[in-house]
Amino acid sequence: MSLNKSMHPRNRYKDKPPDFAYLASKYPEFQAHVQTNLSGKAVLNFKEPEAVRALTCTLLKEDFGLSIEIPLERLIPTVPLRLNYIHWVEDLIDGQKQPRRGIDIGTGASCIYPLLGASMNGWFFLATEVDDICFDYATRNVEQNNLSDLVKVVKVPQKTLLMDALKEETEIVYDFCMCNPPFFANQLEAKGVNSRNARRPPPSSVNTGGVTEIMAEGGELEFVKRIIHDSLQLKKRLRWYSCMLGKKCSLVPLKEELRKQGVPKVTHTEFCQGRTMRWALAWSFYNDVTVPSPPSKKRKLDRARKPLSFSLPHVALKELQAKARALGCTAHSPLDAITSLLEKALTELRVLHKRVPCREQEKSLLLTAVENTWVHGRQKRREQMRQLRELPRAHQGADTPKKTEDSTRESSDRQPIVEPADKSVPLAESEQVPGGELSKKVDSDDVEMIPVKDGEDAATRETISKEPRSPGSVEHFLFKCLVNVLHEESDVMVEMHWVEGQNKDLMNQLCTFLRNTLLKAVAKS
Repeated sequence: MSLNKSMHPRNRYKDKPPDFAYLASKYPEFQAHVQTNLSGKAVLNFKEPEAVRALTCTLLKEDFGLSIEIPLERLIPTVPLRLNYIHWVEDLIDGQKQPRRGIDIGTGASCIYPLLGASMNGWFFLATEVDDICFDYATRNVEQNNLSDLVKVVKVPQKTLLMDALKEETEIVYDFCMCNPPFFANQLEAKGVNSRNARRPPPSSVNTGGVTEIMAEGGELEFVKRIIHDSLQLKKRLRWYSCMLGKKCSLVPLKEELRKQGVPKVTHTEFCQGRTMRWALAWSFYNDVTVPSPPSKKRKLDRARKPLSFSLPHVALKELQAKARALGCTAHSPLDAITSLLEKALTELRVLHKRVPCREQEKSLLLTAVENTWVHGRQKRREQMRQLRELPRAHQGADTPKKTEDSTRESSDRQPIVEPADKSVPLAESEQVPGGELSKKVDSDDVEMIPVKDGEDAATRETISKEPRSPGSVEHFLFKCLVNVLHEESDVMVEMHWVEGQNKDLMNQLCTFLRNTLLKAVAKS
């Protein structure tokens, strides 16, 4: 599970991600979905609904003592994300343990917000639901956890939000409402057609959920506007109104709508879980409420500077060192071996690179990617092999007498290609600037292959590289990054730090390629 340091400070998973290996050893139903990758780490396939459901149910059981059932055809919530929302509501209402009353609009089959709020903080919940299947499961989940005295699940008509749910309760003042609205306006949008930036990687987990859970007329923007409309009539019947958003672009128009309506207190936040981002909006008609501050720009900058990284476990280092020695690396340290293997992979990809000065017990490479050679590499190699196989056929189809007549001449003229003696791709020395940062001027070029003439001995069969270009000659590139290879306890960590360029997703792809290349080398040895 990919989590990060930008989660809510009180989120139990912020500094201690779930231990899949431990959970698998304790819960057989979860173990069935856990696999071990090439590095020996227990992993889960988040593309499988059964695996996601098993993880959610296991975490709720292990960490909160809750036993729930969720049908595969309905929304399967992720626990760390929902916990972030619960903690933010705690910040809104200024306290966790006091008796509080809340409303969960569209509680879903899991009824996860009321179950977490009631079990953790003793909150009272009115949980509404329009779907028959979700209502039945939510009611059962509340009952089997003995929380019926704190959570009331009510079935409401389609398109009902707050007004109809509260029409029979005229005296009760609620502290807050929560809502995970349907994100999408139609089926195409739910599938990502015309709604997802083409540069973004695909979702890392499966999208489950019934029609009423993931789609609504006008999508989440119109859905939340309807809640705003209800709040303008209810006003101080709730101290805080809140919604979680799936699209950052929804935040600005909704805040503008609240401004136009004269709502006095408005705030927002963001929920970060690895590659998953959500945004939350809250507003109040009370002047005495405590308004949490929105996310700071500094936190966003810190998150942007976080390097990409992967770890090579100590059990794989011996195999990688042996692989490096077989390729001619004379150094004995794991850092030198890993760096040499990275250099070989980068050379084959035609990614310009050069070792640069760094701290002790660390190796550094400065990379400049001029073209994307790591995506669809397997297809390209297959195409090259196909073309090579077709070359003899083309020669066979030529005129036979001419072929015989010219065969001797072709044989004498054909010149073999010799691999370069030095496979590193040269770059000019990088300059140092105050603060230890590398300058952005990079010098580079490919290695030129020189044909060998007849009669040359082995000593003269060398490849001669071109003179390195000047730093200003590399004008067009995809990105530049700094790769650090360093020890992390008994393992080796490879970090990729962004310097500049067009698209950070390309560096992410290259990082994945290099990690897979090293792990495959271990698997084959």
